[in-house]
Amino acid sequence: MQLWEGTTRVMLHCAASSGRDRAAAAGVSAVVLPPASVLHKHVHRFLCWVQRSFAGWWRCEGKTGKLLRKVTEGQGARALRCWHVVASHSLCCLRCSLQKQWEEPCARAFDTMMSIRQRKGVGTTEVSEDGAAPQENVTLEKKPSSEGCTSRRLWKILSFTVGGAMALCTGLLTSVYLATLHENDLWFSNIKEVEREISFRTECGLYYSYYKQMLQAPSLVHGFHDLMYDNKTESMRTINLLQRMNIYQEVFLSVLYRVLPIQKYLEPVYFYIYTLFGLQAVYVTALYVTSWLLSGTWLSGLLAAFWYITNSCHLRTSRGSHRTDGSCGHCLLCRTDTTRVEFTIPLRENWALPFFAVQIAAITYFLRPNLRPLSERLALLAIFLSTFVFSLMWQFNQFMMLVQALGLFALDALDMLPALKATWLYTIQVAALLLVCALQFFNSMILGSLLISFNLSVLIARKLQKNLKTGNFLNRLGKLLLHLFVILCLTLFLNNIIKKALSLKSDEHIFKFLKAKSGFGATRDFDANLYLCEEAFGLLPWDTFGRLSDTLLLHAYLFVLLVTVTAALAVALRNLRSGFNVSVCCLSSDCPAQPPLEQPGKCPVHLGAATAYSLAHTVVFGALALSTMRMKYLWTPHVCVFAASGLCSPEVWGLLLKVTRLYNPARTCVMRYAVPMLTLSYLCCKFWPGVMEELAELREFYDPDTVELMHWIRDLNLSIKPRILQD
Repeated sequence: MQLWEGTTRVMLHCAASSGRDRAAAAGVSAVVLPPASVLHKHVHRFLCWVQRSFAGWWRCEGKTGKLLRKVTEGQGARALRCWHVVASHSLCCLRCSLQKQWEEPCARAFDTMMSIRQRKGVGTTEVSEDGAAPQENVTLEKKPSSEGCTSRRLWKILSFTVGGAMALCTGLLTSVYLATLHENDLWFSNIKEVEREISFRTECGLYYSYYKQMLQAPSLVHGFHDLMYDNKTESMRTINLLQRMNIYQEVFLSVLYRVLPIQKYLEPVYFYIYTLFGLQAVYVTALYVTSWLLSGTWLSGLLAAFWYITNSCHLRTSRGSHRTDGSCGHCLLCRTDTTRVEFTIPLRENWALPFFAVQIAAITYFLRPNLRPLSERLALLAIFLSTFVFSLMWQFNQFMMLVQALGLFALDALDMLPALKATWLYTIQVAALLLVCALQFFNSMILGSLLISFNLSVLIARKLQKNLKTGNFLNRLGKLLLHLFVILCLTLFLNNIIKKALSLKSDEHIFKFLKAKSGFGATRDFDANLYLCEEAFGLLPWDTFGRLSDTLLLHAYLFVLLVTVTAALAVALRNLRSGFNVSVCCLSSDCPAQPPLEQPGKCPVHLGAATAYSLAHTVVFGALALSTMRMKYLWTPHVCVFAASGLCSPEVWGLLLKVTRLYNPARTCVMRYAVPMLTLSYLCCKFWPGVMEELAELREFYDPDTVELMHWIRDLNLSIKPRILQD
């Protein structure tokens, strides 16, 4: 309070001495400085009065306007501390010495204030020398403002409540919908235990077997020992499954099932699949929240959830068989483009992607400007926990986060992301991956990953090139190219050093696969050729875009992508030309990743850090999905989020209407709500009958040959085991 008091005394004393004569000449009652004994009580009231009444003076570009903006917005802590030190020595000397220096700027600001108040027709309040002021005027000034603030606060609370309830309901309904599809498809509740296990095809059954093994172990210690010294998975070899595979989720579920008193009410297989369907509720809720944060309205979250559901339907008809890759042209709703959890439940991606969506939502919130310190810390904690769980549950974690880090680096290099926040994200990625490495008994594939080498190289190069974001356009462009070259060399150098020091060769087959897939030469590696033969690792089929077009998702996505890319290019070029230094100016989280205000007369194009990150995310993962079909499940859910948030974004419609010279705030508001509502109506009318028909269709699991084979293997093992024990 002493800091605010000393600062405001100096400014008021200088403004009053230079502004009384001008106010008298203008015929307007002036604001008279109260004595020091009363000033302590009126500091806060005066600042609120200035901010509310003198909006025009508040935006002036003079020295006084800039200084007082910093003071009242809480961004001038350094300047305030300096003033307070000087004022504590001698406040009277400071008044005298600064009076001449501040006379002209304060007089100019005072003239601006008086002209605005005359233009608005608002009478000033006469303050006497003893500090007394008419209480009625003060009450009349504050009453409309308090009522307006109260109504806005109530509207925000109501909107948040309705939007949050819609998010939870949408997530739960999606979970129930997918669980019902799974039950109707297999009649899962009526088939035998062996048939339930057979329904988990390929590696899905392998992952489920570890969950069953932990439940059948005499104790948890014995179960952990069997997993760490496993001689059944690989022939003639004993391996540590906790190190080799990402099966901590099965271990956690088995422990939870043992601890909770649910054995009498819920079978182990139902506890397993219901957990995964429950994670789908988390997944859809996270997508909903991300779209809400990007657009500012929960309507976009609802549209994103609808798009996610309508692009995951896979209704079979009697006209033919059904293909699980979504390429069945004769099916009514054959479009498994956002998820395949209902028929590949134990896959690692179905465990990991919900937490990846939570991480994206947390990053979107973290990149918002003017966050409070507590909110920023909570966002960082959410980012770290979601990144850690995502990395622990999927073997492709390092490659997905490497693609994410490349997008962050591009935004950071173009000044579209606060440098301090980008550093936090790089550090969290490395910390989460190292923690996963420790839990997986120092898995060599994680230690030699490109992600760790790249993030360390970015942090080192930033320390070496401190003046990277200064200079003119050509100078900055040259520095940026040099920065890219330094990071590339450092990444390859660090990666080779780590691999040679630890003798790592665990991920060579992946690089051989990428080399062969890119057409740079054939390979004789078995694992790489196995990936090349898999249809899931081929290019994204073109009919995928046709299915996305049927739900209007592709049209909306391309529209929003075109507008956002145009704005991003304009902002990137402006940042490179202006030499705005984000790393210097954005030292605190309260500073947005944007340059200062544009000059009057120019049409400003802004792109928030969260929107820029969403754009980079959809671009880099879109390129990954085009090259590898299996990775489309990382891209298509975010396509729903990106398209829905863009259709509901005032920035997208505002920019489009400004370009076409049709801009109007009311017209922008109408467009951002009318277009999404029309799209929702179209989706409901077109796909609701098909969804109801899909839920009404009942099928049954039938595979007698495989069931007979499983019984034969079981009987053979039971007959051989006593002979082995006798020998």
